[in-house]
Amino acid sequence: MAKTPQVGEAAPAFELQGTEGPFRLSDHRGERVVLLFYPGDNTPVCKKQFCSYRDRADDFAALDATVVGISAQDVDSHRGFIENNSLTVPLLADVDGTVASAYSASNRLGTKRAVIVIDERGIVQYRHDHLLGLDYQSVDDLKKMLDAVPAASAK
Repeated sequence: MAKTPQVGEAAPAFELQGTEGPFRLSDHRGERVVLLFYPGDNTPVCKKQFCSYRDRADDFAALDATVVGISAQDVDSHRGFIENNSLTVPLLADVDGTVASAYSASNRLGTKRAVIVIDERGIVQYRHDHLLGLDYQSVDDLKKMLDAVPAASAK
């Protein structure tokens, strides 16, 4: 079964509460957006992933994209995860799993690790679904993904 949305398809609209307030995908039209779906706060691989972004904050900021993490924990859990680890990526609470389902980033165990890159027009330009979720995209990997996405004005 194909993952949806596929590259070239419109990204499903959503609004979630997050550590920096409400996040509406539609509010970010005109920007590139990277959705980092992850299994859970304070889990070993997720902690390593988000700490790696914190540790390369300058390189991460240079990605020229809005980047958010999405998992099923609530905002309080996300705030604790950020505070305990001095994280720099805003986290969104998909408590009922609706957004993860809309992006085929869930299974019977919950949210899976996946990366979705959305261009300025709201079109999915890249997706990477992790088979087991035991690894993650580094800052360098994210940069390569974004560099491969032509600017919307170039299309």
